[in-house]
Amino acid sequence: MAVPPSYDTDEPGPVPTGLGDRLRVARRANGLKLEEAAQLTKLSVAYLSRLEHERRQPSLPALLTLARAYNTTVSELLGEDIAAAEPVVRAATAEPVHAHGWTYWRAGSTRRGMQALRVRVPPGRADGPGRVHPGEEWLYVTSGQLRLTLDGTPHLLGPGDVAHFDSGLAHRMESADAHLPVEFLMVHAAPSLVAFSACLPSHA
Repeated sequence: MAVPPSYDTDEPGPVPTGLGDRLRVARRANGLKLEEAAQLTKLSVAYLSRLEHERRQPSLPALLTLARAYNTTVSELLGEDIAAAEPVVRAATAEPVHAHGWTYWRAGSTRRGMQALRVRVPPGRADGPGRVHPGEEWLYVTSGQLRLTLDGTPHLLGPGDVAHFDSGLAHRMESADAHLPVEFLMVHAAPSLVAFSACLPSHA
């Protein structure tokens, strides 16, 4: 799934109770040592160790990568109730998640092959490399102007415009307006976890 940079950034502070234990259990359930998990996810051993000891708060990109690598979901890693798998997501109960200035709302079941999100990106240009990760992405702009740089080529999308692309191509998403945010729906479909390789930064 496309996310704002930087990919391997951790944030100090409290984490959900038990997250470290769930990460450790999920890693061991897949027969992975810390060094092997680090190689698979391209996250450092020290970073993974801090997460498992709850000394750092993981970014959403890191959680997504760990969930794919451990054959689980972000919701399960966070210990969310099974009710999160309800087929209907009510606007009144959708809790926003903030990561690196972006805001996300769940827009579908967390226990499906496709991950659907409503996303708000703040105004201004994005820094850092584009994102590269397995799967496909589908975007539908609901408000504002989205600048999608795909494999080095910029595309300007307005409300009602759609983009559907291979997320193995380097891609960056940002608001094309210096003063207004852009909002869009995003669906990410990941390939088989057997073929999983972690999201890697690549300059767009």
